Amino acid sequence: MKRTTCLTTLLILISTPIFAQIGGIEDSVNDVSDTIRAIFPIILGVIFLIGFLFNAGHFFGENADLKKGITRVLVFVLIAGAVVGIFTYLIGIVV
Repeated sequence: MKRTTCLTTLLILISTPIFAQIGGIEDSVNDVSDTIRAIFPIILGVIFLIGFLFNAGHFFGENADLKKGITRVLVFVLIAGAVVGIFTYLIGIVV
């Protein structure tokens, strides 16, 4: 009986620090999500700029095709908008 009591006491004392560490994880997740929220618009702007530069050849030059350029830019905007929507939804759920 004494051995069972000692074992139970030992397990309770060991499990207490484990529960204390869970609270620290939540703070670090909040810090990471805040950083991602701050950096994400900048990254998205760079992606838009790169996408426009790759499609700029369709707007200017000797072989300009306005319809093809607009179509590619619209497809790019729709895909980027979907990525932003999914990212916003996931951040809203997690935190």
